[in-house]
Amino acid sequence: MVNYIIRRLIVAFFMLIGIGIVSFIVIKLPPGDFATRYRQFLIDRGTPAEEADRAADLVRKQYGLDRSEPEQFISWISGIVTEGKFGYSFAYRKDVGELVADRLPKTLLIAVLSHAISTIIGVGLGIFVAPRKYGVWDNLGAIIAFIFTSVPRFSIAIIFLYILVIELRQPSITSFHSPQYVFAPWSIEKVIDMFAHIWPVLVIAGLGGVARNMRVMRGNLLDVMGSQYVTTARSKGLRENAVIMKHAVPNALHTIVAYQGTVLPYMMQGELEVAIVLGLPTMGPLFFESLVSQDIYISGSLLLMYGVLILLGNLLADIFLAVLDPRIRYT
Repeated sequence: MVNYIIRRLIVAFFMLIGIGIVSFIVIKLPPGDFATRYRQFLIDRGTPAEEADRAADLVRKQYGLDRSEPEQFISWISGIVTEGKFGYSFAYRKDVGELVADRLPKTLLIAVLSHAISTIIGVGLGIFVAPRKYGVWDNLGAIIAFIFTSVPRFSIAIIFLYILVIELRQPSITSFHSPQYVFAPWSIEKVIDMFAHIWPVLVIAGLGGVARNMRVMRGNLLDVMGSQYVTTARSKGLRENAVIMKHAVPNALHTIVAYQGTVLPYMMQGELEVAIVLGLPTMGPLFFESLVSQDIYISGSLLLMYGVLILLGNLLADIFLAVLDPRIRYT
């Protein structure tokens, strides 16, 4: 087991280096840079082109954008490794680490809660409908799953936004708290107020996960229920519920457990769409704005963090799978 974990850690280390390189290349692919955007902004405000060019050159020199791309990458990576600094945001004029530290906990809270909702409800529904193959509940679940996986989350978010603002007249939906709780110390009332503001994001981000988990668990469970050892368990006189829960379900969970390695970034992607529509101050809107303005150190750092989450999730999923099925340790 220890050798298995060490092998996975070595692979994860080299994958992390590759993710850092690819992330930096991707964010540098669009033509121009932040200084180019700044120059265009000045021209749109009526600044003469020559003055805008000089201002853009100053910005480019101030933030090191005049250096070669390998030099910028090495400077960025060395700052992360040696000082724990992710660079300087051109648009926000502050350290990227401060921006991430403010928004990452909120984003992870939404992503983890959405993941818990989608996993618990989705797996539970999959276990419920599998023994009722092609019955009323199975067909109804298939229709609901098709709708939830087909309709874009931003469309559902727009519908929620209309209902909350126009129909229910709910105030301050673009914040995690009502105005009276923004600077108040944490309390039960503040936690309740926070959930009163973020529940639409939890529901919308978790809908697709519920549908997927239900369909995957249903398919896996149906495959396992046709196995010989399940037939043997039934022939011994065990009740159907005991056969399903004790023998079939544990062996049908392999795909669900493996999926957990990539589910957190998937939930953060769903949070991105909903948070942009609802205007919540999470990493989603920050990532989108940084891509539009070519604020390379924000977008690069967030891409790197998403990659780390995927690697960490896959590592934990591999360990859980090895515990669930010892044969995997020898692969």
